[in-house]
Amino acid sequence: GIKLKKTIRTYALYNVLMHVLLVEDDPILADGIKRSLRQSSYTIDWVSNGSDADRRITDQSYDAVVLDLGLPGMDGLEVLRRLRKRNSPVPVLILTARDSVQDKVTGLDLGADDYLVKPFDLAELEARIRALIRRGTGGTGSILEFANLRYDMDGRRVTIDGQAVELSARELAVFELLSMRAGRVVSKDQLIDHLCERGEAVYLNAIEVYVHRLRKKLEGSLVTIRTIRGLGYLLEKPRVV
Repeated sequence: GIKLKKTIRTYALYNVLMHVLLVEDDPILADGIKRSLRQSSYTIDWVSNGSDADRRITDQSYDAVVLDLGLPGMDGLEVLRRLRKRNSPVPVLILTARDSVQDKVTGLDLGADDYLVKPFDLAELEARIRALIRRGTGGTGSILEFANLRYDMDGRRVTIDGQAVELSARELAVFELLSMRAGRVVSKDQLIDHLCERGEAVYLNAIEVYVHRLRKKLEGSLVTIRTIRGLGYLLEKPRVV
């Protein structure tokens, strides 16, 4: 399960839990990816060539690697080949403009875990990274459980002690993001962006209303949605005594 700290003061430690290496030679694209992932509380290291990537992966431990193929210094496929030759289990997502079936087959056969073709949507990239990290850490995939509360992400169904909780589409979207980032603060802006991805027009004050309703509907659970003043909201499990 997701291990949470015992006090609100320690929530910031979760910002460094997921450490991702981004290997991308386009500085503008890399900057956009870094900004997006850092807003989602990932720690990002960036290198722009294959030789540096090979050294970083050898010297440091990462939760996932996002790897371009057309790199200066050393091609991304060679970086991947060397990585797997060292028997490293780190999940690798290839992010490239090479879109032929043969390119995908080659990358996956060399040990990539996923393959995303440019141009791409940042939300999809984040979702794929989350999936890779869940699998790499033995996560349960589409089911999130917090004490007596269970969220089926595929069925988009929340239950407390096995009883369904009726949530509106917007309430569910807010809960989804809070639950996926349990133990980490989620800002109002991040919640708005999550809702806007679904084509919703949302205002800051509306987020407070949705959170208020969620708290009411989740009162039978053992989780807490805390307000972190000036920062946002945090989904926290109860302390185990």
